[in-house]
Amino acid sequence: MVVTKTETYTHIKPTQISVSQFFSAFKERHKEFKGEHLIIDFSEKINIEIKEILLFLKLSVQHRKNGTSFVLVCEGISIDDLPDELNVVPTFNEALDILEMDAIERDLGF
Repeated sequence: MVVTKTETYTHIKPTQISVSQFFSAFKERHKEFKGEHLIIDFSEKINIEIKEILLFLKLSVQHRKNGTSFVLVCEGISIDDLPDELNVVPTFNEALDILEMDAIERDLGF
């Protein structure tokens, strides 16, 4: 995985062949990202299935409880088929927008 940290978020791009392989590697390193806003970018991965995206549900809920954002970038996934606890967007720019909206919600106490 390729990890790029900025002042406001950490951008992670998988290099593993499958989503499940990436998920296993990510879970092993997850403690490194505690307290950080994460964008996991699957934009170069084609044909991701909903069941693969759902692997990240518990981590997304955990980040939200800790006051941090967790966003997945993935094209071709209908957000209507996913739980509200998962932030899935089709582009990196939309992921940045989600981070901003989450920050506003936290500032307002939601």
